Amino acid sequence: MIVVAVVIGVIVGIASFAPLIFGMNKARSAGPTSNLGHAGALMLGVLISLVILVVAIVVYVKLFRDFAVPFALGAAGGLIVAAVAFGISKNKR
Repeated sequence: MIVVAVVIGVIVGIASFAPLIFGMNKARSAGPTSNLGHAGALMLGVLISLVILVVAIVVYVKLFRDFAVPFALGAAGGLIVAAVAFGISKNKR
């Protein structure tokens, strides 16, 4: 059951990386007169990503308290792995 919690956590961590990509793309397309701006788009992506991660962890803790730590570590690890893989793929191009 611990392995299942870690795997679900990794999936949630990877899914919580998607708003960061969205924010980065919005920041690239922001013009000089954009209301949101470059930094605003990036910070919005970070905020949404953290909200997804925290809400998923809180829900998992409420449902399965015994396996909360493996889930949280899997989610954080999934987010880190997704960020590293994205960075490596961007540098290879």
